[in-house]
Amino acid sequence: MVDRTDPLPVSRQCALLDLPRSTFYHVPQPVTEEELELMALIDRCHLEHPYYGSRRIRDWLEDEGRWVNRKRVQRLMRTMGLAALYPKRNLSLANQAHKVYPYLLRNLVIDRPNQVWATDVTYIPMARGFVYLVAIMDWYSRRVLAWRVSNTLDTSFCIEALNEAIETYGVSMIALMEPPMFALMAPRRGTVSAFQTG
Repeated sequence: MVDRTDPLPVSRQCALLDLPRSTFYHVPQPVTEEELELMALIDRCHLEHPYYGSRRIRDWLEDEGRWVNRKRVQRLMRTMGLAALYPKRNLSLANQAHKVYPYLLRNLVIDRPNQVWATDVTYIPMARGFVYLVAIMDWYSRRVLAWRVSNTLDTSFCIEALNEAIETYGVSMIALMEPPMFALMAPRRGTVSAFQTG
């Protein structure tokens, strides 16, 4: 896009593209080993104590022998997408704008394989960052029918896993009902809901 060898000055090229010059000149720095080690410690603390906020994580890190500023812990938690889990106000009040979906599997007896499938998406910490794992499971046999790993949280790897499960095992009996239903497992909550398509 912006060419330094072009006779048109870089500032004018950036202005024509509506691109700040600071963005053009910015060179992203790789994450240092110290930051990765600190992020791994923060993730370990968050997995053990998900209700800890930045202050208590900082105290936990001090107990582990790492002296870190709280603002640095906040920045790394924001980067990793971590937040303390605690009861929020008015949790029992439903938002009137949200549609309430009925639990369609309530009276269904699941007594054979390939009758109901569930899916779950989770993340796995790696040496440098995270990867996301999606699994399609059969409720009756608890068998993993298909799975995929991706370094980005987009829908393509989820759709690939679902297509593989359908190609290998056929369509589940729930999907053959009129109207078809699919069961979903909410990430990190363990709650299961079913929805109708159509």
